[in-house]
Amino acid sequence: MAERNDSFKRFPKYVANTEMKMNFMKMNVTCLGVFRLTFLTIILMGSLFLTSSAREDALQNIRASGKITVLTRNNAHCYYVYRGEPMGFEYDLAKAFSDYLHVKLNVATPTWEGLIQGLEAGEGDFVAASMSITKSRLKRVDFSDAYLPVQQYIILNKDDHAKTIDDLAGKTFCVRKGTTYEELLHDLQSKGLKIKIKLYDDMPTEELIRMVADKEIEATVADSHIALLNRRYYPEARIAFPLGKPSNLGWAVRKGEKRLLEEINSFFARVREDGTFDRVYAKYFANIESFDYVDLKRYYRRLETRLPRYRETIQKAAEKYGFDWRLIAAMIYQESHFNPRAKSYTGVRGLMQVTLETAKEVGIESRLDPEQSILGGVKYLKKSYDKFEGVPEPDRLLMALASYNVGFRHVQDAQKIAKEMDYDPNSWAALKEALPLLCHRKYYKKSRAGYCRGRDAVRYVDRIITYYDILKRDAIS
Repeated sequence: MAERNDSFKRFPKYVANTEMKMNFMKMNVTCLGVFRLTFLTIILMGSLFLTSSAREDALQNIRASGKITVLTRNNAHCYYVYRGEPMGFEYDLAKAFSDYLHVKLNVATPTWEGLIQGLEAGEGDFVAASMSITKSRLKRVDFSDAYLPVQQYIILNKDDHAKTIDDLAGKTFCVRKGTTYEELLHDLQSKGLKIKIKLYDDMPTEELIRMVADKEIEATVADSHIALLNRRYYPEARIAFPLGKPSNLGWAVRKGEKRLLEEINSFFARVREDGTFDRVYAKYFANIESFDYVDLKRYYRRLETRLPRYRETIQKAAEKYGFDWRLIAAMIYQESHFNPRAKSYTGVRGLMQVTLETAKEVGIESRLDPEQSILGGVKYLKKSYDKFEGVPEPDRLLMALASYNVGFRHVQDAQKIAKEMDYDPNSWAALKEALPLLCHRKYYKKSRAGYCRGRDAVRYVDRIITYYDILKRDAIS
């Protein structure tokens, strides 16, 4: 009994020890749980860090692979192929960016809605597709600094005289799905305007403008630069009035790609400073604000009725001297409207409106002979072109056209003026400012060739480029 009693006496100590062990075990389990939780948290944070680092190192991956892929659209203002050469406003800028990074440029052209989807899926490194910066898109991608301000416009047929938003009541608007145009139209509906909206999955804005011009649909919406450019292709389409507030275009990258975004912004800052951006813009959107409905309608008619007679000769001359035949056709229309007997008040004659002196220089015996005039005129243009060796394209061609119109020495004088004004003398944008000054005594008295109607030369070049652009339209792919 005594031993049993002693056991009973020791029992509380045993119980106490057991409780301590149990508490210790619970503490170990708790610590182990905390350890596991901490370990998992570290792994998760590490994974997030690695993912974030991978995204931020997209630029490093681009440089390591030696290539960058742009997601864009296949249309007249983004990217297309003409005479086997890729071109387009967005393409030229993207190509300049790839050169800036010293890598090769790859081009992918998904559907409109596939642009951001493709970016998120890693099918491209950036989107350059005239995409507006909007709050809804900023939730999915990061945008560069704005590179072009735009305004959305209502597009109607010229026979539709609506002048205000209220005049749109009852109309059906056709726009591409997933665009800012759709958002703006829904906003009008929410404010009580009775309009109908018909959405297309992947219809180019240019095609919708054509459909308005041909009265296949009532109305659409387009960004200002697209509307102005396509007005020359479809003169029956009218840019009625603005819709909503102005917005900005930007290039898009995946969320978190900070270093790539910084390079894009640095690139845009540089090309604006060195004039590259202005040259690219002028190449595709030069003179789009100027619009002469009557002249364009006449031009379209004469492309059908007069151009076919001379097309073969034009193509032969263009091939011989290395020009695009469509440029020569545009030039001939500006000179004579395809009239072989045309004569100006200055005495120049024929399809290419050459002077007697020029005719002798290039071997034209009869200025009224269409074949002689075309071959001789293109030969003279080539001589002018060769004099501007070293000037980058497209400035070289534009200067050659101006030289054909007013003479090489006058263009040289304008280059000198541009240089004195701290402009680039090899830039057509600079010469557009300098040439008109040669009609002022302050400038022409110090020039070699004297007085010049330089403003006419600028207008001459602008019109040719407009006519040329229209002819190119049917040949791009």
